[in-house]
Amino acid sequence: MAILSIAAVIIRGFYGIDFGFIETLLLYVPLAFYLWRQYPIFSNYSPNRRIFFSVCLGMIVSTITVLGMGFIKSPIYWFDALFAYMVIPPLGIGIISYSFEFVRRNIHMRHQLIKTEKLQAVEQMGAAISHEIRNPLTAATGFVQLLQDDFLPKQKQKEYLALVKEELKAAERVIQDYLTFAKPSLGAIQELNVKKELQQAIKILQPMANQNSVEISTNFSAVGFIQGDQQKFRQCFINVIKNAIESMPGGGYLSIGTEFSRYFVIIDIKDTGIGMTKEQLERLGEPYYSTKGSKGTGLGMMVVYSIVRALNGSIKVESAVGTGTRFLFKFPSSNPAFKDK
Repeated sequence: MAILSIAAVIIRGFYGIDFGFIETLLLYVPLAFYLWRQYPIFSNYSPNRRIFFSVCLGMIVSTITVLGMGFIKSPIYWFDALFAYMVIPPLGIGIISYSFEFVRRNIHMRHQLIKTEKLQAVEQMGAAISHEIRNPLTAATGFVQLLQDDFLPKQKQKEYLALVKEELKAAERVIQDYLTFAKPSLGAIQELNVKKELQQAIKILQPMANQNSVEISTNFSAVGFIQGDQQKFRQCFINVIKNAIESMPGGGYLSIGTEFSRYFVIIDIKDTGIGMTKEQLERLGEPYYSTKGSKGTGLGMMVVYSIVRALNGSIKVESAVGTGTRFLFKFPSSNPAFKDK
């Protein structure tokens, strides 16, 4: 209302500086100041009351304006004047007030929806993290209890200690994934040799591939460098390769290759696993959505997408049920061979 009052004065000024302008100035400027001071109280009213108050105030201002017209010596067409001042302004104010309240209510509902979604996300993440960490910790606790047996053979002690270490590392990976997703910003930026980083990721996961009868083949280009965080780059592709291996429980083939150009490095990862449906493909990378159903949290792929975005890269996924899945990663190149050209 205060803004509309100032606008009314400005618009009236375009029609000339006369008695009508002075009347508008004397009426609307104090009104704008009063409304500005009363806004904190006005904003606490209910929406219907705010609309009613605005229309009533418009009627009062229109009445004062019409009464002031009696001091004008020029002839007045009272029917037109009453319609122009007593009908149109209050009606317009009512429509505008209703529109403002409608928009305000929608914004409030949107904020409430976002708040609810955030709370649900926190609950889902808490449940997912709790589930993923509890499993390895429970297993580790069981092996620790077995180690308390004084008559346990040395060989068994070594086996159980190795299993405890493995389970604790699994819990650590879950926490690391969560921290990466919560804070996707990169750490120390350095030039990464894509071939060497992928070879390191494969080396870490080779025992898992052997256990699942998965044969890994590679086809790396001679050169290929990008700028990035080494730890997060490795974490990203460990997650991708690990998922690919897990998608082939009965064995299969996993091919990993790279291509490079002056501007981009492309990483191609293809498996012969169970594949994904169209719906699964569309939801891949969404918060807490996992293609493994109740066995997964979706945190690993969320981390992958988060890291790729932080590295200014892109992901393209192709998949078909029973055929397998193909990931194509594209990153800006920083090949030394092109720096001086």
